[in-house]
Amino acid sequence: MWDPKETLKSVGLGPKSEQKRSVRVAEAIRNELSMLLLTKVCDPKLAEVGISRVELADDLKYARIYFTVLGDKTQQLSAKEGLQRAKGFMRSHLAKVINMRYTPELQFVYDQQIEKVVAMEKLLQEIANERGGDDESGS
Repeated sequence: MWDPKETLKSVGLGPKSEQKRSVRVAEAIRNELSMLLLTKVCDPKLAEVGISRVELADDLKYARIYFTVLGDKTQQLSAKEGLQRAKGFMRSHLAKVINMRYTPELQFVYDQQIEKVVAMEKLLQEIANERGGDDESGS
């Protein structure tokens, strides 16, 4: 017998009981803020800003928004300042789009994971170059 719920689950559209609500809402907030930055925010300081991830408290009242920006430290600070100024606009947009009892308080944090990944890749490349150099000199 055909069950539409099973069909939806098989293509990945069914309910995801293994994910907490805060994780699902955080993903929706990340998507909305990313689209908002692309389409409606006109601040030139936010032109190169990307939202990398969102961490939401279990009570859904506080959201920590991790952002990345291409550039140096001054551009990071400038982007954070621009995001702080646009915080009210972004929060009101989320209130309109995401139907929730409370719209979470937004806190913007620069995401340093990308820098850490680049540093780790550089370190691994140096190790690989040293090992490659040892093999050539030993032959």
